[in-house]
Amino acid sequence: MRRAARYGPWALITGASDGIGKALATRIAAEGINVVLCARRKSELETLAVKLTADHGIESMVLPADLADAQDAARVADITSRLDIGLVVLAAGFGTTGSVLETSLSEEIQLVSVNITAVMRLSHTFARRLATRGRGGLVLFGSIVGWQGVPGQANYAASKAYVQSLAEGLHDELASHGVDVLAVAPGPVASGFGARAGLYMDSATKPDVIAKATLGALGRRKIIPGNKGKLLTASLLLLPRRIRSLVLGRVIAGMRASSTTTRARHSTPGRAVRGTDTRARERSGG
Repeated sequence: MRRAARYGPWALITGASDGIGKALATRIAAEGINVVLCARRKSELETLAVKLTADHGIESMVLPADLADAQDAARVADITSRLDIGLVVLAAGFGTTGSVLETSLSEEIQLVSVNITAVMRLSHTFARRLATRGRGGLVLFGSIVGWQGVPGQANYAASKAYVQSLAEGLHDELASHGVDVLAVAPGPVASGFGARAGLYMDSATKPDVIAKATLGALGRRKIIPGNKGKLLTASLLLLPRRIRSLVLGRVIAGMRASSTTTRARHSTPGRAVRGTDTRARERSGG
C-alpha cells in the first residue's frame, strides 16, 4: 500500500462525522491507515469508528471537539501528539448564507474561528510535526467560491479564499521537507451542507467522489474535484472577477429560492415556512 507507507500509520480527519470528512475517513481506513475521527458529534463518530475497525481491521480514535473553541482545537493538537500521524485532513468547516444585514455576527465570528483560525492552528502544529518526521501529507479544503467575493456568502467565500491561499503557500514551503500539501476546491457537494445553509443544490457531487479524487491527487498542488466544480470553474474562468462575483451571487440567490420552495412543498399545511435560513453548522466540506 503506497499511501499507507507514506501517509500512515495514523491519519487525523476533522469534520469526520458527515460529508466529505466521513467519506475521506472511510477511504483512508480502507488503505490500512489508522484514523483519528474528529467532529462535534460524538455518537456519529463512535458509530463510524466501530464500522471502520470492523470493515478494515484498523485502529480508530474518537476525538469529539468543536473547533470554534480554541481550547478544543488545542486539545486536538495535544492528544494527537502521542500518535505518529502522517496524514492530516482538515475537512471541518461551515457556512452562513444571507447578506451581512441578515446574518448573526456571532455566527460569522464562529465561522472565522472554525474555517480560518482552527485551520491555521492545526496547520501550524502539524506542518512542524510532519516536517520533523520527513514525510506526510496535509489536505486543506477551499472552495470554488473562494476565488472571488460572493454576495450572499461573503464571509464564507472569504474564509475559503484564505484556506486556498494558505494551502498553496504551504505546498511550496513544506515540499523540501517531504510533506505534500494539497489544496482542494470542491463545487457543490451533496453532504447536507446545502440543506443546513438553506441552499438547494441540484446535481451536487457526492462526497465519495470528492474523497476519491482528493486521495488520488496527494502530491499535487491543488485539485478541483467533481465534474460540477470543474464545469462551474471553466465557465467562469475567463470572466472578470467582478462579473464572477455577480454570477455566483445570483447562483446562491437561486439556490436559496429553490430551497424555500422545496421546504414549502414539504411543510405541514397551515404552518409558516421561513423564507431564509441564514446559517449552517456543517462540519464537513464544507
